[in-house]
Amino acid sequence: MHEAQALGAPVKPVLVGPLTWLYLSKSHVAGFDRLSLAPALVRAFAGILRRLSDDGVEWVQLDEPVLVLELEPRWLEAFDTSYQEIGRLLGSAGPKLLFATYFESVAEHATRLARLPVHGYHIDLVRAPHQLSTWRAALPAGKVLSAGVIDGRNVWRADLQRALETLQPLHDELGDRLWVAPSCSLAHVPVSLAPERKLDAGVRCWLAFANEKLDELHTLGRALNEGEQAVAQAISASAQAAASRRSSKRVHNTLVQQRLAAITPAMAERKSPFAHRIGAQRAALNLPALPTTTIGSFPQTSAIRQARAAYKRHEIGALEYLQRMRAEIELVVNKQLALGLDVLVHGEPERNDMVEYFGEQLWGYAFTENAWVQSYGSRCVKPPIIYGDVYRPNPMTVETARYAQSLTDKPMKGILTGPVTMLQWSFVRDDQPREVTAMQLALAIREEVADLEKAGIRIIQIDEPAFREGLPLKQRDWQRYLEWAVRAFKLAACVVRDDTQIHTHMCYSEFNDILPSIAEMDADVITIETSRSAMELLDGFGAFSYPNEIGPGVYDIHSPRVPSVESIVKLLERACAVIPPERLWVNPDCGLKTRGWPETEQALRHMVQATQVMRERSAA
Repeated sequence: MHEAQALGAPVKPVLVGPLTWLYLSKSHVAGFDRLSLAPALVRAFAGILRRLSDDGVEWVQLDEPVLVLELEPRWLEAFDTSYQEIGRLLGSAGPKLLFATYFESVAEHATRLARLPVHGYHIDLVRAPHQLSTWRAALPAGKVLSAGVIDGRNVWRADLQRALETLQPLHDELGDRLWVAPSCSLAHVPVSLAPERKLDAGVRCWLAFANEKLDELHTLGRALNEGEQAVAQAISASAQAAASRRSSKRVHNTLVQQRLAAITPAMAERKSPFAHRIGAQRAALNLPALPTTTIGSFPQTSAIRQARAAYKRHEIGALEYLQRMRAEIELVVNKQLALGLDVLVHGEPERNDMVEYFGEQLWGYAFTENAWVQSYGSRCVKPPIIYGDVYRPNPMTVETARYAQSLTDKPMKGILTGPVTMLQWSFVRDDQPREVTAMQLALAIREEVADLEKAGIRIIQIDEPAFREGLPLKQRDWQRYLEWAVRAFKLAACVVRDDTQIHTHMCYSEFNDILPSIAEMDADVITIETSRSAMELLDGFGAFSYPNEIGPGVYDIHSPRVPSVESIVKLLERACAVIPPERLWVNPDCGLKTRGWPETEQALRHMVQATQVMRERSAA
């Protein structure tokens, strides 16, 4: 803050508000009431706000996005008491407060919020434009309305003329009490288009990253204060970009539209119910009790990364790169055979990222060089951009899977990323419903599944780690999302024979409240993360009587700790007490790409040994 003040700029510090801070916190004490901490937290916030005011800050933004959730009445009442107390403690000594919400509507709380002792409100008019009329009526005299009209969650250029149609009446009514803002923090989008030298010009002109979005805000501000003629060139360029995107044949693919129209309900259903399929699969695969496998990836060594980088820089040709990747695949297969795993994977040495790898081979995707965004902690990702109708021009994994299968008589899993995860972990086009884009992705993956089966791959895993992540914020909207998300997965998967086994992997999520939808996906085998909760997550599947097979993770791949045989046996004992052993698989929590080979081999060796202990007990 002081650095920004030194530059002569007025500074508006942003703090997570006290109720959002409490609501999103976790307690390890059973039954602990987080709201009991509110009075002490409010006093701490008041102290921080006084100090900011003493440092010359005029405005502070308090973010309270939890208000877009369906909160219990006592949490709603806590907003009244907490903010009234902040106002009392500050008196006239504190800074002005901007109360900010985003990602959804808070129109239902507008009357309540209008009574709070704050000086303005920020609302998201990108995700929830319909709330504006309510807020125009509820806004108290003299208070600021910050209108979030520039999308802070996606990378598309704004239609400035359309934004002005919303803003001009507000400006006429509110004057300088109208602020123009992004819908939310710009931390969700890349910094700048300037370094993107290889991005196709036809797609680039449709995009706006953080710096470009600030330019858009500046243009809107000038248009409101000086008249549209002052920024006529920028508004015209915005209109031309919007028009070119609407009419582009690169965006709209007739073939894809025809394929979408031809989808039938039968395409999203297996030929037979699971009870019949599993017999055919067991006869075809001939696996032992408690089959052992891994999730897909094996260590991405420096040699693998160097080879990929050299190939991208054209320092090695396609043939040499293929040979290096096949050598890595052979190494991984041989190590798995030596360890005694029952179902093998090829290790994914050729894959840079589980979404990017597939997106690079699909029409309708664009990729950047430097458009990184923070994922969590210090981890950053570079999401691809879905700009048009998605189509698979050629098989993506078939030759690799066929080669890996040629190295062993044991079953080799084909590994694909599912349509919902491809959607969630991309910047998605905003000119059609997300459901439509998900079905396009499902059709592309469906073709790949069919081709893998034709190539002799009897087990195909379709990963959906982002399935729960896509849930709308308001629970009343969940059912519609779950219906099309399940349909997308089944459309991708339900093209195989009964004796081909479909797996899905869904890591690091809470599933209990959506178990009916997970069961409806009808994957033959689901693998999940359960080691860190000591199999507690599995209880929900047991109580629900989950009907299909399940592979609860028996060790945490995010830790370098190698689990002992005894610790894995204990987890398997716990799992067998919840799920019938004949429906259990044994596997790590997630993929192994971030781990080193020594710990990976030792951990898997212990996993196989623990499984053998359980098999011997069962046979005794």
